[in-house]
Amino acid sequence: MDLEADVPSTRRRGAELEDALLDAAWDELTEKGYNGLTFDAVAERAHTSRPVIYRRWPDRESLVLAAIRHHYDAEPIDVPDTGTLAGDLRELLRIASERRVEMAVMLSAQLAGLFSESGMSLSEVRERLIGQRTVWNSVILARAQERGEIDLDVVPERVQSLPFDLMRHELLMTHTPVTDEFIDNTVDGMFVPLVEHYMRTRKR
Repeated sequence: MDLEADVPSTRRRGAELEDALLDAAWDELTEKGYNGLTFDAVAERAHTSRPVIYRRWPDRESLVLAAIRHHYDAEPIDVPDTGTLAGDLRELLRIASERRVEMAVMLSAQLAGLFSESGMSLSEVRERLIGQRTVWNSVILARAQERGEIDLDVVPERVQSLPFDLMRHELLMTHTPVTDEFIDNTVDGMFVPLVEHYMRTRKR
């Protein structure tokens, strides 16, 4: 029988209860995928009841996105500061790919039902998850602009996001962290030459 409140021996409230619910939803999602996740199973795993969940998230879509965001935020990535744009990018691509490969597997393997049910694209899901938050590359690019390595008004946004767009694609395709060869080819073989091209254009 469903109860109207959280029911473990020591009643949880606020952030403690929400963390338990989102952890349970994440575990259900990784084990059963979007289509297999139910409010009953999440409630049972979290030792609570369905009404407790529904009061916070009215549907499966909002619960799943909240669980992914919670898991993402639980493992923040410190943006490296090596003193150069290329150095920062190399280090961040290495760290981010190792830490986010699990997320890439989740998005490609476990969320097919979310895409079909909601009609959202992968980019729209990413926007829902990240929103207006400051992302890693914006910090690195802002530092590089202060050092005079890049002019963000001249270099197109598509070029600015290129290393991370390619990393996300590689993670989705391989389900493994990117290699040193991939990082070198991306940063030194593509990104840096493109930035230099647009910076030369600015000076003409």
